[in-house]
Amino acid sequence: MKKILVVDDSALMRRVLFDIINSDENLTADKYAVNGLDALEILKSGQKFDAIVLDINMPKMNGIEFLRELRKMGMRENVLIVSTLAKEDAKETIQALELGAIDFLTKPDSLSEAKGTDFSSRLISMLHIAASIGSTEKSSSGSEKPVLKKESAPKRAEASARPQRKPHLDKSPVGKGANKLVALACSTGGPKALQYVIPFLPANLDAPVLIVQHMPEGFTSSLSTRLDELSRVNVRESLDGETIKKGNVYLAKGGSQMRLLEKSASTHVLSVRTDEPARGGLKPCADIMYESLVNSSFDEITCVVLTGMGADGTKGILQLEQTNKIYVIAQDEPTSTVYGMPKAVYNAGVVDEVVALKGIADAITKHVGVR
Repeated sequence: MKKILVVDDSALMRRVLFDIINSDENLTADKYAVNGLDALEILKSGQKFDAIVLDINMPKMNGIEFLRELRKMGMRENVLIVSTLAKEDAKETIQALELGAIDFLTKPDSLSEAKGTDFSSRLISMLHIAASIGSTEKSSSGSEKPVLKKESAPKRAEASARPQRKPHLDKSPVGKGANKLVALACSTGGPKALQYVIPFLPANLDAPVLIVQHMPEGFTSSLSTRLDELSRVNVRESLDGETIKKGNVYLAKGGSQMRLLEKSASTHVLSVRTDEPARGGLKPCADIMYESLVNSSFDEITCVVLTGMGADGTKGILQLEQTNKIYVIAQDEPTSTVYGMPKAVYNAGVVDEVVALKGIADAITKHVGVR
């Protein structure tokens, strides 16, 4: 049974959250805090929880301040943000993710919506993920190993050994100045993981970079702005009709589907459609991005898959490999918040390199090269 601590100043919301959490046979909530200060005292007393549901806007100590204190004290708690500010102030949500929150969920606008099946199912699903992080599981050799190794600051690391893979298309090196592209996919844990990758790419990277990070509308603008502040490459939210350029990073707009359209061998423009439906509940969807690259004239496409739940990206990469020269880099299990998307593409047999999070930027740069 996974124990959940609820931190929220609203008695009504606490009751709703308790009812939802306790409706699941594998979760239990019987302890709450009315603000961050109260929550810290509970944690300092030695009580252990598998996950924390945290509001942002609270008196005395808000959620952001609480997360900062956790970091200062070296407390590695699995925190899920559930807040109205997750919709009203995307910057604070991105900040919470930077400070270690696993993911976020927007509070419903009404009590009836809060008690509805959509919010309940999403909350329970996300809590199962959050509560599992940091636990141990059996590896293929039968030994125990951690699912997640938390890290305090981005640093470079060496790549792990290349896995065995099936024979595919020509894998000879692509020369400097060739027509190259990097296409990256991530989900749960992605906003934080991207800060270990994008800021370490060189400004003269010899390829444009496309990113699909699963996020709703309104949040990718703040995430791209934050990444741009930290990075040598230029980072922006994708714009419909924009021509992509080397050394620039384009983050798929939340609530839209992003494709790359080829106007000529040297000219590629973004298609960003808000009216296109979600695929598998995902909007943006990495499979759609990868599928749009099928039969494109790039000399090589470097596909990167980071932490995330599910298998988005694998199907698209498998299709892309049938027509294009690709090189696939997947994040390793110990540094993935959720080893779902990287595991799926690895199990599909198309991965060229498995790399720890801190080594992803180096792996991309070494393979793609600089101008």
